[in-house]
Amino acid sequence: MKKHDGGLYLLLISIHGLIRRSDLELGRDADTGGQIKYVVELAHALACHPRVGRVDLLTRRVNDATVSVDYSRAEEKLCKNARIIRLPAGPEQYIRKEALWDHLDGFADDALVYLKNLGLTPNIIHSHYADAGYVGVRLANMLGVPLIHTGHSLGRVKRRRLLATGLKREQIEATYTISRRVEAEEETLAAAELVIASTSNEIEEQYGLYDYYRPELMAVIPPGTDLECFHPPSKKDEKAPIFTQIGRFLNDQSKPMILALSRPDERKNIATLIQAFGESAELQRIANLVIIAGNRDDLRDMDAGSQSVLNEMLVLIDCYDLYGKVAYPKQHRADEVSVIYRIAAASKGVFVNPALTEPFGLTLIEAAASGLPIVATEDGGPRDIIGNCKNGVLIDPLDKTSIITALLKMLSEPRNWKKFRNNGIAGVQAHYSWVAHAESYIQNITPILQGVQRPKKGPLPRRPLLYHDRAIVVELDQAMLGDIESLKALLNVIRDRRGDAGFGIATGRGLESTLKVLKRFGIPMPDVLIVGMGTELYYAPQLTADIAWADHIDHQWNPKAVHRILADVPGLERQPKSEQLRYKVSYYIDANKAPGLEEINRLIRQNEENVNVFISYGQFLDILPARASKGFALRYFAQQWGIPLERILVAGGTAGDEDMMRGNTLSVVVANPHRKELSDLSDVERVFFSEGEYARGILEAIEYYDFYAQCLAPPDKDINVAVSR
Repeated sequence: MKKHDGGLYLLLISIHGLIRRSDLELGRDADTGGQIKYVVELAHALACHPRVGRVDLLTRRVNDATVSVDYSRAEEKLCKNARIIRLPAGPEQYIRKEALWDHLDGFADDALVYLKNLGLTPNIIHSHYADAGYVGVRLANMLGVPLIHTGHSLGRVKRRRLLATGLKREQIEATYTISRRVEAEEETLAAAELVIASTSNEIEEQYGLYDYYRPELMAVIPPGTDLECFHPPSKKDEKAPIFTQIGRFLNDQSKPMILALSRPDERKNIATLIQAFGESAELQRIANLVIIAGNRDDLRDMDAGSQSVLNEMLVLIDCYDLYGKVAYPKQHRADEVSVIYRIAAASKGVFVNPALTEPFGLTLIEAAASGLPIVATEDGGPRDIIGNCKNGVLIDPLDKTSIITALLKMLSEPRNWKKFRNNGIAGVQAHYSWVAHAESYIQNITPILQGVQRPKKGPLPRRPLLYHDRAIVVELDQAMLGDIESLKALLNVIRDRRGDAGFGIATGRGLESTLKVLKRFGIPMPDVLIVGMGTELYYAPQLTADIAWADHIDHQWNPKAVHRILADVPGLERQPKSEQLRYKVSYYIDANKAPGLEEINRLIRQNEENVNVFISYGQFLDILPARASKGFALRYFAQQWGIPLERILVAGGTAGDEDMMRGNTLSVVVANPHRKELSDLSDVERVFFSEGEYARGILEAIEYYDFYAQCLAPPDKDINVAVSR
């Protein structure tokens, strides 16, 4: 076989889903999503590049009466220099990607036959997703051609999301064949000359979970944006029906819009944005707030997470009396999204994304292309976007003052607003159009084609198991913090051994407060966050909430009844709203006036409410559902992730940690002013009382238990010390 004479021949592989030139059936099912649109537009953009002579997009041929006949055609012209080539892979009918694994070797063999008959050898093979990576590795090895890869989504990340829905490890394997997918991803990362990601955050937080993580062989090339759809406003936008829908909420439609557009997801941080707007009389004077939070017919029919976010939104609007100043339409069509951006741009408004975590930030690029300056979270993708486009400012999503200051500055300085608008439009053209993507793509593969020396790919250690077989879970305030120098030493150990053990934090704080502490002390995002005394679980890298845990602990939980029962108990004072969570009722307790823990427990149970009651630091009283505690949450996490309790090192420092530390876990009570609360553990097996304070005590325990090697308690040592300090 020979090389293509008329320019580069690029072979793209995207196997699953339904791929055709136009009228893409996006959203038809889980396999026909954004990746389909991406590869079709990428093939078209590359084919238009002057250095490219031919692009073939290999996919699976489907001959099935339930789908269009288009997908049964062996070849389809995409544009002048690009074609979609469909090859058989298993049965003719349309099947889920998880059912394709046993048919991929046949697909690879047919691809070799196609190339032989074509008489051409590609210059580059570019695989998309794990299944194509599996095929790409085999073709690249057979042909001696460089492989580049785009993961789109990753198995290790998806597994965490699936665990958060309550699926068991065995169910996940049976339904999604995650083990095969992750192994294919590891094999592809080991073989690829280049991995293309959308953001630097994706490289660090998602590919960083893999053994064959080589950031030096990865490049950020963001996907292109449809600039025919997203563009600056024109007069006709004022006649769009959605303009009327938004306007009916507002007393003064002439004000600039602060536009937020996202799913109703807690991570999108809509509540903090409304609080910032509600607490700034100046923002309310000069602007309207417009919140587009998905579509809804009846809020009561929505899933619990979305319902909770929207309920809080409505409560806050009422609390701050923002009627006439905030618009929150129930419905919008997909084709109206671009119009909404243009309406906001025409008002000389601002697009705001205050999300707690934002891996990419497509809405920011769409807003920029529409002539709308942006204010965005400093987490993840927005750093890249604003760094490239210079069209807005980054904010701390947990700091309302930061949000208010940024919005006021943007809206009150017309010259600055105009500069950001122009920068955004130009920046998207330069960095986030498909023309820009193709140019960056060619620049990145040129050294590979020229044989320029690449970083050496020495052998990397593989974990003995596909998943972590041990974890360290640390109480935040009284175990981890308190000594900055020892904290730095502990964090260095955790970072260096992240591939060997899971890392979790357990705390009585809520999510927002916890994230603030992590940021302040430079603590990396844990694999699992157990917050609110064990009432909420979140998984990295995208703070995925464990909805199955929430459903589980909701059983017979009646917080209103708890408040009623304790209303007249002396020595109790409700903590601020910020400390009250969905599954946690919190009070300050005056030990000189209030009854003891047993009496409070008895009082609540006499009223037929089944709860867990905790007193911490001698001054905080927390009432949780009967099924919730740090210990219960830890055991649920261990069961879901398949980590034996005997291989989980738990570090605690107050009474609220006790049930995490009893039982089969390896535990350490670190030295701190409150550890007397855990003196009852002094005679309990597998509980080590450290000499060192705070993080230094955790380092002692890591060494004592030989955590990263043997991971067990020495049988011949007395692991308890005096607790009188």
